[in-house]
Amino acid sequence: MFENINIVIGITGGIAAYKACSIISYLKNNGANVDVIMTENSTKFITPLTLETLSGNKVITNMFECPDYRDVHHISLATKADLFLIIPATANIIGKVANGIADDMLSTTIMATKAQVVFAPAMNNNMYENPIVQNNIERLKEYGYKFINPSIGHLACGYEAKGKLPKTAEIVKYLKKEKLL
Repeated sequence: MFENINIVIGITGGIAAYKACSIISYLKNNGANVDVIMTENSTKFITPLTLETLSGNKVITNMFECPDYRDVHHISLATKADLFLIIPATANIIGKVANGIADDMLSTTIMATKAQVVFAPAMNNNMYENPIVQNNIERLKEYGYKFINPSIGHLACGYEAKGKLPKTAEIVKYLKKEKLL
């Protein structure tokens, strides 16, 4: 179904990081090649080993990790990607990219890619609705970045509000609708 599509998934440090397992598994099982970059904070929620098992590829967690081959990882992954998907996209990564900050493997690779980048925000509704976050989202949209709107539902903080990472089926539906898969 998704044969010959190279997807780089960036996972950031939010509680919804565990939901990346489902989307990685779905994409991989449908023929996509999936590479994963995790922020340091995301490794507090889910392990690289889990994502390596699901993706079938080494997970990158450290920009200065010695690769097994001569390669500049952030450039090779940026070039390899047909699609770049950030799930969950925290206020932190949205703010970094919107302001041109490239200080870890994920933000550096996003800056280096020419592939379509899609953010799937997931955070507390007050954070999501914060004018700074909303301005950063609008700025990124002006640059051509895409956003999957968060769902309304039960958030980790106990609120029932907008800020929940959409289900795998909704994410895939969005990507197909946008002709990214």
